[in-house]
Amino acid sequence: MAIVDLVMPKLGESITEATILKWNKKTGDLVKMDETLLEIATDKVDSEVPSTAEGVMEEILFKENDVVPVGTVIARIRSQVEAPSHTPKTTTPAIAEVTHVEQVPYTPISTQTYSGQPNSARFYSPLVLNIAANEGVHMTELEHISGTGNEGRVTKRDILQYIEQKKSGHVTANSVTILSSNTHQTSQVPATIQTGTTVYGDNVEVIEMDRMRKLIAKHMVDSKHTSAHVTSFAETDVTNMVLWREKMKKEFEKREGEKITFTPLFIEAIVHCIKKYPWLNSSVEGDKLIVKKDIHIGMATALPTGNLIVPVIKNANQLNLAGLTKQVNHLAHAARTNKLKPDDTQGGTFTLTNVGSFGSIMGTPIINQPQVAILAVGAIKKRPVVIETAQGDSIAIRHMMYLSLSYDHRIIDGALGSTFLNAVAKELEHFDINRSI
Repeated sequence: MAIVDLVMPKLGESITEATILKWNKKTGDLVKMDETLLEIATDKVDSEVPSTAEGVMEEILFKENDVVPVGTVIARIRSQVEAPSHTPKTTTPAIAEVTHVEQVPYTPISTQTYSGQPNSARFYSPLVLNIAANEGVHMTELEHISGTGNEGRVTKRDILQYIEQKKSGHVTANSVTILSSNTHQTSQVPATIQTGTTVYGDNVEVIEMDRMRKLIAKHMVDSKHTSAHVTSFAETDVTNMVLWREKMKKEFEKREGEKITFTPLFIEAIVHCIKKYPWLNSSVEGDKLIVKKDIHIGMATALPTGNLIVPVIKNANQLNLAGLTKQVNHLAHAARTNKLKPDDTQGGTFTLTNVGSFGSIMGTPIINQPQVAILAVGAIKKRPVVIETAQGDSIAIRHMMYLSLSYDHRIIDGALGSTFLNAVAKELEHFDINRSI
């Protein structure tokens, strides 16, 4: 027999760690090849981790809610496959072969800075620190929370229980040491008085944000802090596009086996214009502009939970309309059924969001970092508009739509941003109503 190490898998280029949500097996359980052993989460997507061997769960090294760096051994499986022998057989009893992996201490970098942090070697996971920052829990309070994790670590369950007790006015800690910003002196005071518990009225409902909503909130705020946001608006006549889709949708579905929405038509127009104005397909690193040659279009997708995720259509510039349609439908379905793979949300270079799908005529979208621009399309509405013809002006009922482009003013000036936006508007307006599938 052999001991096989199960490691935290790499879930994408920018993913360095993941949170263990749930173990589906416990020590001593039988394990089959490719059977789901645990569920994990990153800041992008939730995933299942399959077994890489068949045997018995020998050891589980991390608990639920622990944050683990990729490549770290998280469990060991005693395989029923005999290990290869490198020495002559002897009469001594067989000993299971163990692959030893050097355990390198891991200290994640916290994005939150706490003033007055005590000199302590106590470890706090990024998940715990993020919850503490969002809930206004000072580091001195964390120091006094009794941890139930490995070596007394504070787990997600511990801090959430503390926050619940704090809100109800039943904090268990007798006192905490707080640095006063006025006197610059530390003082021992009852925690229930010092923390300033919020008192709500009777007719309210307090709802705890779920993990994804907290990540979305942080991502949005970080984007505002990173980029100098500017939003430009344009109006376009999409009558030809609407009439073409209405005329061709049944034939398209019969031929391609896919229903065609407006989304692939929008993406097609965006791709054509990015080729003309490549700076919109870039990112900023320090004082350098990184212009991406590949065009990977993210499409913001609403989930049944009310949260938002952005799956990415890779190499959209290499796909025809049928290919774009299939990718859009596949990723949208995978997002809504929680079947997206980690790679499905990685590497986007430009994002499209359809605020019109919920009735909004326009919006001011927030840039999806590290990209430099995001385009929002509003609801398509019939309106009377002035049509210029060789015979003179006339008024007609047309299908009209507003576009809005938010862009990073550090590198995209108003001239370029507006030029690109109007190019997309013209691309949609001049849609060929006689084009074939």
